[in-house]
Amino acid sequence: MRILDRYILKSVVFIFISCIFSFLFLYITIDVLSNLDEILKHRATLTLMVQYYLSYLPVMFVQVSPFACLLSTVYTFSKLNHNNEIIAMRSSGMSILRIAKGVLLFGLLISLLVFWVNNSFVPSALTENRRIKAQIEEGASPNRAKKPKLIINLSMYGSRNRLFFINRFFVDTKTMEGITILEHDENQNLTKKIVADKGVYTDGLWKFSQCITYKFDHNGQVIDEPSYFEEEIMAIPETPKDFASLGQKPELMDIHQLQDYIWRVSKSGATTVIRNLKVDLYQRFTSPFTSLIIILLGIPFSLITHKRASGMASIGISIIVGFLYYILDAVCLAIGKSGLLMPSMAASMSHLTALSLSLYLISKLP
Repeated sequence: MRILDRYILKSVVFIFISCIFSFLFLYITIDVLSNLDEILKHRATLTLMVQYYLSYLPVMFVQVSPFACLLSTVYTFSKLNHNNEIIAMRSSGMSILRIAKGVLLFGLLISLLVFWVNNSFVPSALTENRRIKAQIEEGASPNRAKKPKLIINLSMYGSRNRLFFINRFFVDTKTMEGITILEHDENQNLTKKIVADKGVYTDGLWKFSQCITYKFDHNGQVIDEPSYFEEEIMAIPETPKDFASLGQKPELMDIHQLQDYIWRVSKSGATTVIRNLKVDLYQRFTSPFTSLIIILLGIPFSLITHKRASGMASIGISIIVGFLYYILDAVCLAIGKSGLLMPSMAASMSHLTALSLSLYLISKLP
């Protein structure tokens, strides 16, 4: 690596690390102070609070990394511009992209790191964070009996075009309560409705209690008399593990789990749900590269500022650019989930727009 690349990269890396630690410190401090009354009310121990914020570190890192990249880039290049160093580099025949080569490689590494952390650590970190939060709200007494894992109001799409609604699902005992199953044909017409008071998974089979089955014609009218069974064994391929994993929200799944869930839901023909899940899936691949793209976007904005504007101006530019970037991304995702854009295009539109704009602005620099 050339001396010039090390000189620029040293500043960017130092400011990036400083921003990350500053943002994490500010977030934890503000969160503790804003929830101090609740912390004292539930008598949360210091150990539990440390575990709570440690579990949230991966999420905070993923969220603040793009802005830290933007701020470090804008500040560094604004300072170089302020000291006429950019003019000296350009006079020697170097292009803007050549000057920023080391910074762009750094942005790519951060993007890959964010992708890895977001997929490998964030889902489990969110799950652990919510578990600790529930423990704090219930009280941190060691003598308190451990409550069984319970999922309330579980709704999910299963295989064979079934839609499940379950009031209470006890994961440890593999027991459901308040079960409603809707079966549909290929045209999404309701063909059967199964209502059961309780379901228990034993010996690889679901055994339902007090089960009533309704059959429907193509017009949605009940045909024949409803059948009632005190106990009935149901041919449902989903296991308790499937219900526990599929009952999670998409943000609690990694990419593999989300792809598997989309595959299962796709068999139900639920178009809207499938489209929303695909947007979330493609966003998992595109959003980590915000760090790299936002560096490219920050370079021209930092160089078109007035020579005397460096410190506070760079912070203001970073806030405005980052704010507009995230607004554009949110709008594109919303349009994608409404069906006006393909899921892949909705997840990448804001990044492609920002990339094109940044390259255009860089090409117009003197």
